[in-house]
Amino acid sequence: MYKVMLVDDDYPALEFLSEMIPWQALDLELQSIHENGASALAYASKHMPDILITDIGMPKMNGLELTEKMKQQKSNLQVAILSCHSEFEYAQKALKLDVQDYLLKDTLELEDISAFLLGIRMKLEQDHQTSVKQLKLENVVERNKHLAKGKFFREIIYQSPFNKKDWFFNDNFSGFKLERRPFIPMLCFIDNYKNRKEFYVSEDVFEFAVQNVIGEVLINCDTDAIYFNFERNKSFILFPYHTSLKEDNYGSLNQALLKMQDALKKYLDVSISFILGDPTKPEDIPFEITNLLKSKRQYFYMETCLIAKKDQDVLDSNKDLFSYYDQAAMELRNLIFEKNTSNIDPFVSKWFEFMQENRFDPDTVKEWILKLLLEIKLKLKTLQYFQSSFKVEILHQEILSIETMDELKLWLINCLKSVLKLTTEALYMSKNKEIAEACMYVAMHIEKKLSLDEVAKHLFLNASYFSRLFKKEVGKTFVEYVKTIKMERAKELLDQTTDTVGNVCDRLGYDNQSYFIKLFKNYVGVTPAEYRGAKVKI
Repeated sequence: MYKVMLVDDDYPALEFLSEMIPWQALDLELQSIHENGASALAYASKHMPDILITDIGMPKMNGLELTEKMKQQKSNLQVAILSCHSEFEYAQKALKLDVQDYLLKDTLELEDISAFLLGIRMKLEQDHQTSVKQLKLENVVERNKHLAKGKFFREIIYQSPFNKKDWFFNDNFSGFKLERRPFIPMLCFIDNYKNRKEFYVSEDVFEFAVQNVIGEVLINCDTDAIYFNFERNKSFILFPYHTSLKEDNYGSLNQALLKMQDALKKYLDVSISFILGDPTKPEDIPFEITNLLKSKRQYFYMETCLIAKKDQDVLDSNKDLFSYYDQAAMELRNLIFEKNTSNIDPFVSKWFEFMQENRFDPDTVKEWILKLLLEIKLKLKTLQYFQSSFKVEILHQEILSIETMDELKLWLINCLKSVLKLTTEALYMSKNKEIAEACMYVAMHIEKKLSLDEVAKHLFLNASYFSRLFKKEVGKTFVEYVKTIKMERAKELLDQTTDTVGNVCDRLGYDNQSYFIKLFKNYVGVTPAEYRGAKVKI
């Protein structure tokens, strides 16, 4: 709704216009009325209207002076002059000020001013639509320039070293052409990118918003730095490096990056981090960018909102993360079995601190966590309510898309809380909670020797009563059920791991391998070795 200001030293005229004009019907808001130009100008400095209707002859400041000063603040202000004067001099001055109408009070009709206001409103709406279209067009052009820069650099980075020699002489659609001077390349990435982008319509819109803020900061810093988006959550800044000893290159760079961090936090509530490369000649920039792209481990373990120099040497930990797998799997199994969500954060924090201290390879960390989750999935597979909500493919895709330790930690905590919530709800909704609890106990302790007495004791039930109840609800005896679960688990281990038959036997709590093989053959129709061999051939 567009806002109107009325200014006239004739109060009856003000009262007449304010009360008789159908403001709401015209989709306008009468913002304020004033009896002199000075008062109107003071008010407009804080609350600028879209439309000004003013008399000419007023004390302190006349209408033409008021119009001129208000148009200096808002050039597209729409103005109608009310006057008792029909002289050419006044009309000429109004014309120079780009006044939309010059209305004589003596001949003024209410329909005339209503028609004027309706026309002005339509013009404002049309101008607004034109501005929006122009802004969209400018954004498209600017976005295409960003995309062109990224495409240009990807072609340079991924082409053969021979072709990189004179790359900086190339022109491209974005207008980019590098000067013959050293630069400090730096890798930029949004912290917690996976979650932050969810607040925007699309990933492209999110990245473009970030690019605009960074571009504005670089322009204001007057650094001649070059910014371009490279690929998903990886962008680069080429910061000019001055060889003069008088220049504090890293001081200026650090100031610009801090301003960038402040602006992104203020306008988009986004945190950004940087890894700085070494001062580099133009012809060697592709190689330095390639080195920064290889800083995956440093990037993975970095704290949020950090400015850091590139690690020169990254040594592998002398510990094997998978040697701690069984311990973590046992703790996670107990955590799920206890159904206490307050234990999830301490469990995840403990293991992530361990991984942070040893800086294991990020791919190894992801593989380790994925294996933990799949282990829980397999243990809970016998609980029918859980199967549809824990897809291996989705887990794999999600964990691959995560690029930092902090994101991975948050994702794992949410994932485990979701698992715990589903299992707890399913147990609560089960027709027979004792049987559901018994099935959960079997799933969580599948690697043990399980007896009916042990489970009945856990449920505080008489063993004979539990045996009859289980057979009635499940349709098979407890012993048959446990055997079925263990044999299905054996098939999964043979399919998905390289464990020997002996290891599979041990993992399922059997101390006699011959007995295990006999049970497996009776259940599946072939021995474990034959079963795995048949799968390999397929």
